[in-house]
Amino acid sequence: MTERLSAEARRQALGELPGWTEAQGREAIGKTFVFKDFNEAFGFMTRAALVAEKMDHHPEWRNVYKTVEVVLSTHDAGGVTALDIELAKAMNAIAKLTPG
Repeated sequence: MTERLSAEARRQALGELPGWTEAQGREAIGKTFVFKDFNEAFGFMTRAALVAEKMDHHPEWRNVYKTVEVVLSTHDAGGVTALDIELAKAMNAIAKLTPG
């Protein structure tokens, strides 16, 4: 099992993750991605899902039209771990590659 990050390590990691913040009321991180349209949002989710599946680490997310809300937390560890930070970095990179 992956170890949960300390509050300080989590804050430091968030400083290197543009747009990601601590989730309200729980030990998790979140970000809202906004794309040009539904097609771009869905394309982002598809690419991110492939990365998440390869990592065997799956996001909580919600899609409404061109907006994708993501929350990451490692449930087995009871909070944010290095896996969440790695997936957040991958999602930021994927979003940059998404046309629009």
